[in-house]
Amino acid sequence: MSLRNRLTQSAKEPSPQPAAEVPASPSPASPTPSPAEAPRAEPPRAEPARALPAGLAEEDYKRLKKWMVGKISAGLEPDLKRVSANIQMLRDRFNIIYGQANVAMPPEGVEALFAEVLDEIIGYGPIEKLLNDSAVSEVMVNGAKQVYVERKGKLTLTDVTFEDDEHVMRVVERIVRPLGRRVDRRVPMVDARLPDGSRVNIIIPPAAIDGPTITIRKFATKKLTVEDLINYGSMSRQIADFLKACVVSRLNIVVSGGTGSGKTTLLNVLSSFIPEDERVVTLEDSAELQLGQPHIVRLEARPPDPDGTGGVSIRDLVKNSLRMRPERIIVGEIRSGEAIDMLQAMNTGHDGSLTTLHANNPREAVGRIETMALMGGLEIPLKVIREQIAKAVDLVVQQQRLEDGSRKITYVTEISGMEGDNVVMQDIFKYDETLGPDGKPGGMKPTGLRPFFTPRLDSHGFKLPAEIFGGGVGAALNNLRNAARR
Repeated sequence: MSLRNRLTQSAKEPSPQPAAEVPASPSPASPTPSPAEAPRAEPPRAEPARALPAGLAEEDYKRLKKWMVGKISAGLEPDLKRVSANIQMLRDRFNIIYGQANVAMPPEGVEALFAEVLDEIIGYGPIEKLLNDSAVSEVMVNGAKQVYVERKGKLTLTDVTFEDDEHVMRVVERIVRPLGRRVDRRVPMVDARLPDGSRVNIIIPPAAIDGPTITIRKFATKKLTVEDLINYGSMSRQIADFLKACVVSRLNIVVSGGTGSGKTTLLNVLSSFIPEDERVVTLEDSAELQLGQPHIVRLEARPPDPDGTGGVSIRDLVKNSLRMRPERIIVGEIRSGEAIDMLQAMNTGHDGSLTTLHANNPREAVGRIETMALMGGLEIPLKVIREQIAKAVDLVVQQQRLEDGSRKITYVTEISGMEGDNVVMQDIFKYDETLGPDGKPGGMKPTGLRPFFTPRLDSHGFKLPAEIFGGGVGAALNNLRNAARR
């Protein structure tokens, strides 16, 4: 008798129920899948496909797994936790249902099948193993048949697939249901996070043409330190010492960079330099910062409810944080009108504030702050905004993901004031892309210019040697400029 016939016959028989049973709860209906479209060409797989048990075809294996998931999960709560009691209960059910399938598989094949069934019922389905892979930093589901991962800054196509769009939507429901969020055809986009803090963005049809799309940026289980970044080549020891001096000396710092360039990681490292006796308030869209100081107040924005009420924006949090007696304000990322509130906070006694934004270089970062400040809805002349920026922001640190996938600091730039209507900036360190005799780029190099805020560093006990800034004629000229300016 074929596997299909055996499964059909078994489906007609009542399945025995183990003694331990979780009360039944109806599962919410999934949104209507996107309309059928012309099939997309399958790109070549970068990873080997799963090895199947001998004599069992791919389609038969999928049919067996789907049948067992349906049988085992019948009557169970939709949000079972991955705890030992539930795993044992599911194993008991698995053994009973597997016995009904009349399929002969080697022990290792049975164990692999149980692991996949377990992932479907109390995990995130096919992508569970990717989320558990420490080498994977990001998981991207582009519809049912295409799943990419990022490893060491490089995107790789995996052999992982879903059965169909409805299968993807079951995983989507498992992600958003515990958070009280919803995603359907009326609200096709949602930001969420996994229990471990990993950030999730979901967009489904009709907004996503090729099917439900999930993007998961994994939350690092190990908090990276400044020593880690130095060992990875993201920054040099000299830059680390300089940035530590800037943070302790309460300079206002903006970390700029593109998507996935490592801005949040760098912000975490900079935050680790904050003295432990200071009160720090963090504001984020999705909580990612891992600060080790004892006096931390963490605030998180939230989207509005379906009726349009209850939303809390980053701008609301910035305004509220000013009433919380913060000694430092750290904003995970500024994206719009909260920029003007952040500038006013920096200019009204909240020195030492840190934030990030999206920009390709320090000059563009200043332009982005100008644009976002104008989005605040206040009728402020552009020159006044530029003056606010010049007074508020002391340093821009540019983070970039290079072609080889590595993430490095490429600029450390001081904002030194205004000349006419323009914000004056000078590079303190700059990444040299020129290839040396060994075929490697020159890396970060000092420009020879000492920052104008050097006296602030000195007053906090940081007597940085001239060698950090390159010394030489450039440093001497800059010292003369500083003296003349004072």
